[in-house]
Amino acid sequence: MAELPPPRKARGGVLIVGGGFGGVTVARELGWRGATIVNVQNSMLFTPMLPEVAGGIIDMRNAMTPLAMVCPHAEIIPGRVTDLALKHRHAEVQTDGGLRLRIEYDNVVVAVGAVPRTFPIPGLTEYAVGCNTVLDALYLRNQLLRLLAAAEAEPDPERRRRHLTFVFVGAGFAGVEALAELHCLAQDALRYHPTLRDVPQRWILVEGAPKILGQIPSRLGQYVQDRLGQLGVELRLGTRLVTVVDGRAALSDGTECDAGMIVWTAGVRANPVVSHFGLPQDERGRVPVGPTLQVEGYDDVWALGDCAAVPNEANHGDIDPPTSQHALRQGRRLGKNLLALQEGRAPQSYNFRSLGQVATLGRKEGIADLRGIRLTGLSGWLAARAVHLMQVPRRPQRIGVIGNWAASLFFPGNLVTVAGLVDAPSLGTGSAPPVASPVRLPEPPNAAPLIEDGGHFCR
Repeated sequence: MAELPPPRKARGGVLIVGGGFGGVTVARELGWRGATIVNVQNSMLFTPMLPEVAGGIIDMRNAMTPLAMVCPHAEIIPGRVTDLALKHRHAEVQTDGGLRLRIEYDNVVVAVGAVPRTFPIPGLTEYAVGCNTVLDALYLRNQLLRLLAAAEAEPDPERRRRHLTFVFVGAGFAGVEALAELHCLAQDALRYHPTLRDVPQRWILVEGAPKILGQIPSRLGQYVQDRLGQLGVELRLGTRLVTVVDGRAALSDGTECDAGMIVWTAGVRANPVVSHFGLPQDERGRVPVGPTLQVEGYDDVWALGDCAAVPNEANHGDIDPPTSQHALRQGRRLGKNLLALQEGRAPQSYNFRSLGQVATLGRKEGIADLRGIRLTGLSGWLAARAVHLMQVPRRPQRIGVIGNWAASLFFPGNLVTVAGLVDAPSLGTGSAPPVASPVRLPEPPNAAPLIEDGGHFCR
């Protein structure tokens, strides 16, 4: 193994592992003092807008912000931390270019976020796709449009029905919003697929709990449920996905259906990479921290965001949920605490009262629970977008998002497909095959091989 180059010091003495909401907010709070951020990509993703990216409403570029722009005083290293030597205060980093570095620090902040929470369901990681990354969102849009085009050309009723069946597993905010936005995109696309206008589509939302959006007041949850019913969505509550075989989904209530697309949005879990850092973990794999966001047992190790169990004094010490608004406020407090230590002051406890919960349900439809003020319909939609807009970190992205939203009021969503985006981003390891690809299945035994050439199928 090649020797490491001489060690380098983290800028400002602070090493931040992860470039999501929490890590970026810490770096911004440190200001001119700087920090070194190690992240797998050179940008920060605004995850609450992924459903609208999938629905063709928001341009991908407006849901992502380059770290160098949002944190101008920070050193950005695209790569991964492969080892964290807590006793010696240094980290080993593998950069995207293959260079191995040793970075010394005075304080390290662990903010590696979360990954999709999966279960040992046969076929899940092979045939389902999440909605957690930009690639996921682009694939969902691409696959939906490809399936509509394939259904229009398909003479076989059974295969056409398969192309027009969409199953979403998980009725939290991500699942409900993704389904609503993709449903709107499908209706936009029907303008250009006239032969499908009278052909029924099947949208199924599966949830293991007895109700959807269990975190919000029951009245708002009932409103969402009624709204989805108006869209023709089949709600399967108290139901689980049992197996997925060649795109055929089997549910615990006995339902089986061939689906063109299976979307897994059944929550997230702490990024398992924290298990390699030698830090304590709770039963959910999160790093437990104290009220000041310092990892239990360490004065120079801090954690926040979805990978940490952060007690909130405003809620009597209850652990914060994994949301962007909480990660942002945790980052502000952690950054202020680092500054306090540098200036010889004592760090303060984290205390944040949630702004509430919001969700969009397609065009001009949404819900909001803003500290007891409950809004639905157009007012809920406007409130949800206002809350999301406040959290976008840079003015150019905010202007771009407003422009995208304004255009969506008058024009259909983005209906462009990408020829090369055929394989689904996998929930597990490796690349998942497309679920019910527009290839006609099964093929006659004497048929010539079907070859995809530049997104077109030919023999």
